Amino acid sequence: MALKMVLDCDTGVDDTMAILYAALHEDVELLGVGAVFGNVPVDTATRNTTHTLAMVGRDDVPVARGADGPLDGRPQTYALFVHGDDGQGNAGTGRPVAPPVQESAAEQIVRLVRAHPGEVEIVAVGPLTNVALALDLCPELPSLVRGVTIMGGAALAPGNVTPLAEVNIWFDPNAAATVFAAPWRVTMVGLDVTMRTTLTEAHRRQLAAGGTVGDYVARILDFYFDFCASRELGERSGFLHDTLAVAVAAGALVPNLAPTVDVQVDTGEGPGRGQTVCDLRGRYMGFPEQPGAHCVVVLETDPGFADEAVALIAAAGDAQIDVTPSRLAASHGNGR
Repeated sequence: MALKMVLDCDTGVDDTMAILYAALHEDVELLGVGAVFGNVPVDTATRNTTHTLAMVGRDDVPVARGADGPLDGRPQTYALFVHGDDGQGNAGTGRPVAPPVQESAAEQIVRLVRAHPGEVEIVAVGPLTNVALALDLCPELPSLVRGVTIMGGAALAPGNVTPLAEVNIWFDPNAAATVFAAPWRVTMVGLDVTMRTTLTEAHRRQLAAGGTVGDYVARILDFYFDFCASRELGERSGFLHDTLAVAVAAGALVPNLAPTVDVQVDTGEGPGRGQTVCDLRGRYMGFPEQPGAHCVVVLETDPGFADEAVALIAAAGDAQIDVTPSRLAASHGNGR
């Protein structure tokens, strides 16, 4: 049976691929998607989420607008230099899309989980603010979900926004601490594996040849590849961060190493703010059981998974809406 899933995204370039993967994969029943601030402002994330689903004719999946900033009210920061001003590599359509549903993303999480007790996996690939708010609305939520899978954090790998912190956790450490501390099974798909799963120019060419959905993804990857070349990889390629979390949750990607350990989030004001502190002291003994631990930390996966994800999206054919770039997007694009 397909896994019932609620996605929560700050929809930039890699989130777009994750939404497409979830919407197209036969092993996923996508019940709803929430948007949150992070890569881009929440209204941009909401718009991009709705647009992505409309491309593949999944208007049946409700999209809910969520939190526009962290729980503690700090000023929002975004990753526009990674994903473009429009969150689509400055190559999106810019055209209007359907409005989100009336309920908030947190309310949507609670409603969908209550409708399917024990069956829903929450997959959060942005800041964890909406999930923390859902916990506040429904304290019994941990007893009603199948589990929570997170794209975020780092166990042994360095951070990508500070030396220790991964950006999704760093955006709202208080929300992350709440989610990790709740009594449910958390699966952390962090930088230990996502930074080792890369998209290449060959993948981008494969997408571009695969119909207008794939061509759209290839187009928005251009800006992202430039960022990775200049700041992270030294060559034009990119990471499949968020899609990895969807695939692990759905069982389409089975980790090679994923111990269950205690994880805490640093919410202090020092250099460790946003760090996921994973108790890996049992590493040299084969990770013996840690009483009370409930966080599965994914440390190793098949780095060739990108081939499967790209093939699925490239096979989507032509989009159900017009995805030619707007005049504004064209003026921002790199022209490749």
